[in-house]
Amino acid sequence: MTRDLRLIVVSGLSGSGKSVALHVLEDLGYYCIDNIPAALLKSAVHEVHSGEGSAAELLAVGVDARNRPQDLEALPGLIDDLREQGVRTDIVFLHASDEVLLQRYSESRRRHPLAEHGAELRKAINAEREILTHINNAADLVIDTSLTSVYELADTIRERVDHRKSESLSVLIESFGFKHRIPADADFVFDMRCLPNPYWSTDLRGLTGLDSEVIDFLDAEEAFVAMYEDIVGFLNRWIPRFEDAHRGYLTIAIGCTGGQHRSVHMTEKLAASLREHHEPVLTRHNNLAQHRLNPD
Repeated sequence: MTRDLRLIVVSGLSGSGKSVALHVLEDLGYYCIDNIPAALLKSAVHEVHSGEGSAAELLAVGVDARNRPQDLEALPGLIDDLREQGVRTDIVFLHASDEVLLQRYSESRRRHPLAEHGAELRKAINAEREILTHINNAADLVIDTSLTSVYELADTIRERVDHRKSESLSVLIESFGFKHRIPADADFVFDMRCLPNPYWSTDLRGLTGLDSEVIDFLDAEEAFVAMYEDIVGFLNRWIPRFEDAHRGYLTIAIGCTGGQHRSVHMTEKLAASLREHHEPVLTRHNNLAQHRLNPD
């Protein structure tokens, strides 16, 4: 009865973009239910998929920290049961740094759902992290939205979640600057700061790793080429092992000092190589443009 159903469970911290994710999924044709009691997930799947008329084949549900702790703890087990019944299920967990969440709530002046009794906002955020630990640990895809715009998050949901075919491994390679922060959603982090830096050339300083002048500069550097070959060899060796383990998502972060030159070109160069024999491979550049998310 549930064999043709695709289920996306969206959870995460308040203010991290859960509403954005659900709105995108709704636009993509998913039947969306927000703030569902976790204990009712199986019933919701059955009712939505087996109702009279045209049964929904795409279902997305939002699960937040206002559930009973025992129900959140049991949720990963419920998901496993649904998968055994043939339901294609992904758990997507969104989060952001405390500083970013505090800034978003300050700007929006909205109340945190766990701060209803006057609890200090930072304490409410920490309490929410603790409550959602079981879902975070069970997530197939963890998205750090600290450096992500609304539009980038929407693209991530469309390209990584909705477009992922059954049994496929979605690979994201993202550039970043160490002077900002290391993306918390990365499975692997590679550091480019030991490589020659185009920033110290006045002609290249205002450009990025997407510009031909910077690309030519870096590709002429023996150290850059050697690191590229080492990383692409590593990924070609281990990505098939992640596929064999039935992983749905793999995120690779490439960092340099500012996230403008070396990491950007390395990200694009690695992605182009991987795309020759793997699909999908996506890229994101965290520090080339920055926009703020609004709280859920």
